[in-house]
Parts: sequence; C-alpha cells; structure tokens
Amino acid sequence: MQKKIYVADDEKNIRDLIMSFLKNDGFTVKTFEDGRSLYEAFMSEPADMLIIDIMMPEMDGLSLCTKIREKYNVPIIIVSARDSELDRITGITIGSDDYLVKPFSPIELVARVKAIFRRMQFDQGSYEDHHTLDYGDLSISVNKRTAYCKDQPLDLTPTEFALMVYLFENQERAISREELLKNVWKFDFDVDTRATDDVVKRLRKKLNGSNVKISAVWGFGFKLEQEPPNSGK
Repeated sequence: MQKKIYVADDEKNIRDLIMSFLKNDGFTVKTFEDGRSLYEAFMSEPADMLIIDIMMPEMDGLSLCTKIREKYNVPIIIVSARDSELDRITGITIGSDDYLVKPFSPIELVARVKAIFRRMQFDQGSYEDHHTLDYGDLSISVNKRTAYCKDQPLDLTPTEFALMVYLFENQERAISREELLKNVWKFDFDVDTRATDDVVKRLRKKLNGSNVKISAVWGFGFKLEQEPPNSGK
C-alpha cells in the first residue's frame, strides 16, 4: 500500500521538486501552498507523513506542527531556510521528527522519509503480540505502540517512541549518538548527531515526574537510569 505524504511550502518550485522525487520512489503526494490548507486536508483525510516549510502564509509551519501534535503522532519533517540553532531546536522540540535546511538535496530528503517509514515498519513487525517492556515506573507495549508512566499514558511521537524502545532494550549500557542514529533513525549516511540531543530533551520533559531518567554520558551518548526509591523526590 502506497504511503501518502502531504507537502506544504509557499514556493511552487520547492513543492514540485519534492513531489517529483517522492513520486519517483512510489509515494502518493499532495501539495499545499500554505499551512492552513494542509491542516484542513489532514483533518478530512489524514496522511502518513507531513513535510512542511516554516515560513508560510495563513498558518506557519511551527503553528501547524503544534496543532497536529495536539491530536496526532504522524511523522513530520520540517524543511526550512531558517537554519539557526534556535530554529532547528524549536522545530524538533515542538514535535517534528526531522529538520532539513534549504537548500537541500532532494535525494537526502527521500532517504530521510524512507528511513522514518522503515523504522516504523521495523518497530511494528519485530515483536510478538503483547510484547511489553518495563523499567522503573514506565511501561511500553511495543505492538500497541503505547507507553505509560505510573499507569498514565505518555503521548510520544514515532521518533520518541522508537528511541524509548531502544533505550529500554539496552538499559544495561550506555548508547552512543551514532548508534542511535543508525538503529533508531535508520540513517545510513552522515547526519548531525545533535538531532539525538533534541529528541532526548523533549523526552526528558515528558518523563518529568518519573523515576526513570535519560542520563547524558559526556562526549558519548545516553544511558537509561532509575532513581533509588528515597532519592528526595
């Protein structure tokens, strides 16, 4: 079954370029010139992924991402000319799964799109029914793609969920940023390893109140740790 992707950008040449390369790889693509049009279309008929610009009329990309994330965990890639550290971190923090700066290689964009879908397919097909992972007061049902903290549901994006699963499965050791990019993001090309830091920051905020922490291993990566019962919390 073909994956459906919605693309929003106020530059027609960018929309056409993205659509051309995605269609050549077998995706169904629909384009929009502003964020509001995409949002309305998505509310009527959801897509499997969104690729959105930040600077658009009617509704900008950050506002669009925020509104989508209120109800849906569909994968979102931001493609923008705004390349400051603040813009990139803001995009990831509000819920995008990737951030690509213009001018970009359409081949790399397609690779990132396929990497996200490949990761999601891997997550859904790699476990027996009712496979559950537990650590501290957190519990993850892999097949149902649900996560709970003290029996309260956690609203995780696809990237956040995949990262949590990987950390749970490797809770006994520290994991490098490069390993996360290869095995969680499924990237087989060089990419900025700081993308992992942005998602971890977002996860830490959602895990506030849990006795499970994602600790930084300086100069290397991250490790899952559990606070002792009487840690003063």
